[in-house]
Amino acid sequence: MPNRYALWKHFLIAAVLAAGVVFALPNVFGEDPAVQISGERGVAIDARLAARVAGALDAGGVPARRVTLEEGRLLARFGDTETQLKAQDLLRANLGPGYIVALNLAPAMPRWLAATGLLPMYLGLDLRGGVHFLMEVDMPAAVAQAEERYTGDVRTLLREARVRYRSVARGPEGGVRVRLRTAEARDDAARRIGREFPDLTVTEEDLGEDFRLRLALSEEAVRATREFALQQNVTTLRNRVNELGVAEPVIQRQGDSRIVVQLPGVQDTARAKDILGATATLEFRMVDEEHSVPDALDGRVPAGSRLYHERNGRPVLLYRQLMLTGDSIIDAASGIDQQTGSPAVFITLDGKGARIFSERTKDKIGRSMAVVFLENKTDVRRVDGRDVRSRRTIEEVINIAVIRDRLGKRFQITGLDNTEEARDLALLLRAGALAAPIEIIEERTVGPSLGQDNIDQGLRSVIIGFCFVLGFMAFWYRRFGLVANLALAANLVLIVAVLSMLQATLTLPGIAGIVLTVGMAVDANVLIFERIREELRNRNTPQASIQAGYQKAFTTILDANVTTLIAAVVLFGFGTGPVKGFAITLSIGIVTSMFTAIMGTRAVVGLVYGGRRVTALSI
Repeated sequence: MPNRYALWKHFLIAAVLAAGVVFALPNVFGEDPAVQISGERGVAIDARLAARVAGALDAGGVPARRVTLEEGRLLARFGDTETQLKAQDLLRANLGPGYIVALNLAPAMPRWLAATGLLPMYLGLDLRGGVHFLMEVDMPAAVAQAEERYTGDVRTLLREARVRYRSVARGPEGGVRVRLRTAEARDDAARRIGREFPDLTVTEEDLGEDFRLRLALSEEAVRATREFALQQNVTTLRNRVNELGVAEPVIQRQGDSRIVVQLPGVQDTARAKDILGATATLEFRMVDEEHSVPDALDGRVPAGSRLYHERNGRPVLLYRQLMLTGDSIIDAASGIDQQTGSPAVFITLDGKGARIFSERTKDKIGRSMAVVFLENKTDVRRVDGRDVRSRRTIEEVINIAVIRDRLGKRFQITGLDNTEEARDLALLLRAGALAAPIEIIEERTVGPSLGQDNIDQGLRSVIIGFCFVLGFMAFWYRRFGLVANLALAANLVLIVAVLSMLQATLTLPGIAGIVLTVGMAVDANVLIFERIREELRNRNTPQASIQAGYQKAFTTILDANVTTLIAAVVLFGFGTGPVKGFAITLSIGIVTSMFTAIMGTRAVVGLVYGGRRVTALSI
């Protein structure tokens, strides 16, 4: 039939529109201010805790709409932000350490829709707000880590040069202290160290028969160490944010020791804080099987060993000398050990780390090696109305295994509590270790930058302008204008649906991209309808005018949209932050407007006018 699509095309258009409505539906219900409670490792989040939280909220006069368990976390929903903030302070005071209490915004979808797994699109800091972290890098710890590395390097240098020394250790006030047996050995060591490590300043100290060298980082080396720690932490945090899947984050340095992290539209703030602030890494050490653990517990720890504990509390004696650290890990993936069925992390080392590990394990076959998990945590307690932070370091032996063969580039570790812990550990190792510990010194929820009143007024102005466009199209193009209005509404639904599918973050620049897309979609229909009018003025039949209007305007519309799409791709490739948000919505809008303004309107016009004799068009 003339001017009518085949049946399969109608089904395709209907299926796309139906899918768009379904994916866009979660955005209709908005979000509830919520307080999220999650536990540190080993802390249970269960129905008993839910009852405890509900009781604490009722007793404090801060009732919640409902308290639910969702995916290993507890969500308490409230009616407004003021109540949410009161509940956060109340729960922090009642729950104590071991629990992470964070602000959140939970989708307010009905349970039947939430069961489908669909989620609304995120709104950026300038629309909905988000989380703002101010982090401080522990610069003394960065310098101390550099000195610790030099301690091992100096010890190796002296051993290989056969220079007899008593000890090489980091001093209590910083620097590296080297104790030697003779003045000749001291002079030889000073000469070799000065030649091998130009970043160290060497000072001689003699105390009777004790010949010493004091090694300190030069001022230039200290500055370089601090700068490297800051830059490396910025890079690592950016990698971790990418792993979290946050769109359009802001991660930038502030001063010479601080980093600002803004996470727009983030859903799981507790997980974000846990991942960003963690300094988890691994150390591989050989088990000291020659000395007695009971003697070590009594205080008689061998000089070259140190006492650790496994997760079940059992003590174990490990050598101080490291086999390998997490710095050599370039990839980590969580999975399941095929033999035991327990959670595991599959490790891949870089070339240098693989060579070192292979060399150091070739003579250790048949002996036990331990994997030590290290993580820095910062606890916040409310004392006299102020937040008091205290730092603690977790050092746990998560795995002890007998070396069966020479280890190389790829291997796996087990001994983890659950698959979620394996996934988090793999994420941290994959994103890279922090060059120095960081502490979250400020955490706040960022409100809309324009203010809620301005956002409401902006929304009203958009609706009014949209209605004027609809009215103009209906008045100027009659029935064809109504078809264009229908396509315009469908276009907006599809844009929202695609943003929801991609879990993208919508910001003010993104809205600008949508507005520009709406204008381009109307422009496409104007070109088509004016072409149809021109064909009618040339005394063509209505059916021929419809067909000619769509065919002859298509090339012009395609050229305009393709050139705009190229510009959007360039903006996305070279832009950052808000520019990318504009480019994403513009690109999505171009594709959906081509579908609705051309295919959609052609299908509707075909249903109205196609396949029958028409003497006049309502245009």
